[in-house]
Amino acid sequence: MATEQEGTGGDARCWDEERYRKSILQERELRCRTVFRTAFAPSQNPNPEILVVASSDGSLSSYSLPSCIASMSQYQQLDMVTNQRTVADPLSADPLSIIQAHKGPTYDLKFYSHGENNLLFSCGDDGRLRGWNWKEILSSHIVVDKKTQGNLLKPILDLANPQHEGPWGALSPIPETNAITINEQEGSVYSAAGDARAYSWDIETGKQKMVFRGHTDYLHCISARKSSHQIITGSEDGTTRIWDCRSGLCTQIIQSGRNLKSKLSSWVSSVAIDSSESWLACGTGTGLSVWSLLSYECIFSIGHYAPVQDLLFDDNQIVAVGSEPVLTRFSINGATLSQLKCAPQSAFSVSLHPSGVIAVGGYGALVDVLSQFGSHLCTFYCMGLDNDS
Repeated sequence: MATEQEGTGGDARCWDEERYRKSILQERELRCRTVFRTAFAPSQNPNPEILVVASSDGSLSSYSLPSCIASMSQYQQLDMVTNQRTVADPLSADPLSIIQAHKGPTYDLKFYSHGENNLLFSCGDDGRLRGWNWKEILSSHIVVDKKTQGNLLKPILDLANPQHEGPWGALSPIPETNAITINEQEGSVYSAAGDARAYSWDIETGKQKMVFRGHTDYLHCISARKSSHQIITGSEDGTTRIWDCRSGLCTQIIQSGRNLKSKLSSWVSSVAIDSSESWLACGTGTGLSVWSLLSYECIFSIGHYAPVQDLLFDDNQIVAVGSEPVLTRFSINGATLSQLKCAPQSAFSVSLHPSGVIAVGGYGALVDVLSQFGSHLCTFYCMGLDNDS
């Protein structure tokens, strides 16, 4: 009987304690890992092909959406009672490529189109702003030791926020970079840093062009208003500021973090500008508001019990996610148009593809991909550098 049980789960003599411990740690790490940003890779295909993910383990990974959707279809179930399709447990998707981009969490990523060569910029808790050749990332095939593979791929641009001199000449730690935005016309990348400042960098030379000073607490978000040579920043100090990129001066302060009813102030988590660059949406710890960039008047302000952590414009509508598993769509007048349940219990990123497909990333290393009609195309876990292929 003992011989028959060898190799089965019921035989304690075959117990692999080290393997069990490793699996428990990997599961715990996976559940605690956070997706801070997602972005659809540029492509000639009208349908989304590759999704790039920035995670709290410092990685940048890319995923084939057609493969993830095809795999998810195998796990779909038909509820015979309600005659509605429900999605089973999320997939553990294998990335097309994965690199160690930063020491500490990777907070943001943006693509920069430069002819046929696309660059991928990332920033993180280590205070670095790095530019990567997108083709090189895609060709960095995953090997058994993914951490080694990640270290082999070097960025073509590696910038660091400046340190500040303290008493007796002591230098402060390098402040983290929480968000970035790009102006292709100027060839500039802008960063929102933990030292309450924003920085402008020249993409060609890697030199710092401008420092934007005025916030009193660290910056969460940044966006470029290209037609007016401006950037817009949101801070922990509860204000949204508009800056002239040519002079570095603040031209407007918007109290977007102030709740008009309670008069309380909250941090500004996210800012978004519509395609006409006439409207500004601000997400805060207490809700969201929309402002006219022509008159700087508040069009509407909505209080919410859950903080808004990311938002964007979809034509004349606003799509927002936050610290609850819900994606909400608002009209430009503030009416709630729809609410969809999404996989992450707390969502930090919402991205929109020109086809209307939306990607939501957040806590638990989860990414939820939804069609323009609101159906779930696929939901998957993002594997990290410490997970075996």
